[in-house]
Amino acid sequence: MANTASQTPALEISKLQAWYGESHVLHGIDIVVQPGEVVTLLGRNGAGRTTTLRAVMGLTGARTGSIKINGVEAINLSTHRIAHLGIGYCPEERGIFSSLSCEENLLLPPVLKTGTPGMSVEEIYELFPNLAERRNSQGTRLSGGEQQMLAVARILRTGAKLLLLDEISEGLAPVIVQALARMITMLRAKGYTVVMVEQNFRFAAPLADRFYVIEHGTVVQKFSSSELESRMPILNQLLGI
Repeated sequence: MANTASQTPALEISKLQAWYGESHVLHGIDIVVQPGEVVTLLGRNGAGRTTTLRAVMGLTGARTGSIKINGVEAINLSTHRIAHLGIGYCPEERGIFSSLSCEENLLLPPVLKTGTPGMSVEEIYELFPNLAERRNSQGTRLSGGEQQMLAVARILRTGAKLLLLDEISEGLAPVIVQALARMITMLRAKGYTVVMVEQNFRFAAPLADRFYVIEHGTVVQKFSSSELESRMPILNQLLGI
C-alpha cells in the first residue's frame, strides 16, 4: 500500500453533494484514496455508494463540492474529459457488446491520453486465462463471470490507472469471485488504484487497505484494514453483516 504524505492522492473527494433530478442523494462525501490503494465503500443498498462512483464520473445530475483526480479538479468536467484523467469505471450492468466476440470487445476501447499505455491484449489474456480460451466467443455466449472479467479487462486496455469497480462479484460463482480477488491483488501489485463498491463483505474485506462506510449519502465510518476486527461490532450494526 502506497501511502506517503507527499503524494498527490489518486482521488480526493471533498464535500461532494449530488442529485438525481430533485432527489438529493449525496450530502457531503469526503474520501481520499492514495495511489496504489484498494479502498472499499461499504453500506446498505441505497446508501449512496454507487452514486458516489457515478458522481466521480459525472454521471449524476447536479454536483457540488470537489472531486480531484490525480490533483486535477474534475467537478465541472464532462464525463469523457474525466475519463482522460486516467480513470476507468466498471458499472454494475457491465455493458458488453453482445454481438461482438470477446477479442473484438477488447480491441474497441480507445487509449486515454494519460501517457500510460494500456495493457496489450496478450497481457489481458495472461491476467484472465478464461478470456484467452473464449477469445472468439460471442459476448452473449460468455458466462456472467467471463462477462465481468471482460468488462474490467476493457478498462485496463485504455491505460486508466484508477479503477472504479461497482459490485463486480455480484451473483457470480465462488470460483469466479476467487479469480476476481486474485485479479485485484495482481492489479494492486502492478500499481493500480482501486475503489470498489461491494455488497459481498467476505470478498472485499481481505482485499482492501481501507474502508469507508456510507449511510444516507454521508460517510459515517472510515478505518484501515488493521482496524477491521475491532470495528466488526459497529459494522454488524450498520450493515447487518
